[in-house]
This record gives sequence, structure tokens and C-alpha cells, in this order.
Amino acid sequence: MSSLRIASYNVNGIRAAMNKGLLDWLRTDPADIVCFQETKAHRENVDHKQFTDLGYHDYWFSAQKKGYSGVAVLTRVKPDQVELGTGHKTSDDEGRVIQLDFGDIRLINAYFPSGTTGDERQTFKYPGWMNFSPTWKT
Repeated sequence: MSSLRIASYNVNGIRAAMNKGLLDWLRTDPADIVCFQETKAHRENVDHKQFTDLGYHDYWFSAQKKGYSGVAVLTRVKPDQVELGTGHKTSDDEGRVIQLDFGDIRLINAYFPSGTTGDERQTFKYPGWMNFSPTWKT
């Protein structure tokens, strides 16, 4: 793989973004891989065929709570491996991290909690994320 164009986009709701021109933007060929954060949807609740029609494979890790958090990756290059989550139940329940391997490249798409809504979320943010250790390929 000589080069990859990667874009990251906090969509604040994938269905709303699709209604506001996301698919038109994807048609402009912005990247080989597009990482979405804050999808707020499960794959089965989205017309994801529209992504495959544009030549993308789509991978999702959604929050257990409907309409909350979640990450997804669209990629024109099929990954060798996809890993959902980090093994930390608290963040995995919120669909915060998806990891994809492309040869010797590991892509990590993470949606970090802001922690701005008070002490409870700030406390959640630090222990779960300070100990995050992705599995590095050697």
C-alpha cells in the first residue's frame, strides 16, 4: 500500500448527516478510509447499502443505548482484521473504539467522551482512557 487518504468526521448522528449531504460529499472521493464518530445509530437502522454502492466496506461499533455515541469506518481497502472495542466494558458499552488492520498499519477510530458535562463524565473519561492500550502489530 503506497498511500492512503484518511478522513475523520464527527457526524453527530449519521442519519442526520446522510440527510444533509454526506453521500454527496462521499461521491467527491474525499478519502480511501472515512472514520465517523458519534454515529448515534446501529448499522441495521441505517441504509448502509448506499455506502457499499459508493465502493466502501462499512464497519460499525455502536453503543448499546440506542441513539447514543458509536463509531463507524468506511473503507475502500478491505481490512485484514477488525476489532470492536478495547476490552474495557464501560467504554465498549458506549461503542467508543473500532480498530482495523491494513497490512502493517493499525487504524484506530476513537470517540472520546468530552467530560464537559460534569464530574461524573470527567471521572469516566480518565480511568477508561488513560489505560487504553491498543494491540500494536509487530
